[in-house]
Amino acid sequence: MYYSTTYQSPLGNFTLASDGQNLVGLWIEGQKYHRDTLPKKADEQDDLPVFSETKNWLDRYFAGKKPDVSELPLAPIGGEFRQGVWDILRSIPYGEVTTYGDIAKKMAVKSGKARMSAQAVGGAVGHNPISIIIPCHRVVGSNGSLTGYAGGIGTKYKLLEFEGIDMGAFFIPKKGTAL
Repeated sequence: MYYSTTYQSPLGNFTLASDGQNLVGLWIEGQKYHRDTLPKKADEQDDLPVFSETKNWLDRYFAGKKPDVSELPLAPIGGEFRQGVWDILRSIPYGEVTTYGDIAKKMAVKSGKARMSAQAVGGAVGHNPISIIIPCHRVVGSNGSLTGYAGGIGTKYKLLEFEGIDMGAFFIPKKGTAL
């Protein structure tokens, strides 16, 4: 059984989803892959403890308090490769960025392979079902491109700017699949 609720953020409405104990989803309204890891039915239920904890975490995040991802019980739904990428995303510190290529190198080491495709990593990053808390917005192209955010490039820009990242080194691509 899955449950959902909404959260009003400074960036718009979010949908939160839970299995009753853990947070399994957090999607920005209108983002790509919205609710795609959930079964069709999720009962609306606002009073689950995990939803209260998550809303408190988000309130602190948007107040600039830098809450830690480890404070919440997270259980994103996905295969082994995606889980590995999402684990790496959790380790990106607030106010810092990494590249798809850097994550690919870490995944190659984790998998015992000589190399890993940055595009494969990009697919896993883009399908992250727990936006913001698992900070996929902190991943940029090796050339400084802000491509690759399912919540939209404008939202990614705002989140990075909000976290105090100097945006002068980055650019919004003219074309691409994640615009």
